[in-house]
Amino acid sequence: MTRFPVVSGRETIRALERAGFQVVDQEGSHVKLKRFAPEKTSIAVVPLHRELARRTLMSILKQAGLTMEQFRELL
Repeated sequence: MTRFPVVSGRETIRALERAGFQVVDQEGSHVKLKRFAPEKTSIAVVPLHRELARRTLMSILKQAGLTMEQFRELL
């Protein structure tokens, strides 16, 4: 089983920006990022917590369409 990295919301946002996402909105402590791709537009919502829970990170990666390995490379 792949171990999940311990990351903050800001670190996750920086990694998603490297993957082509752009910050489009923020409501309170939640930031909405969007990737405009020819085949499919992806939206991911990231909470600005100091440390993201494992299930939260899994949900963000699913929204973004990234694998754990791809995410690790972006960190």
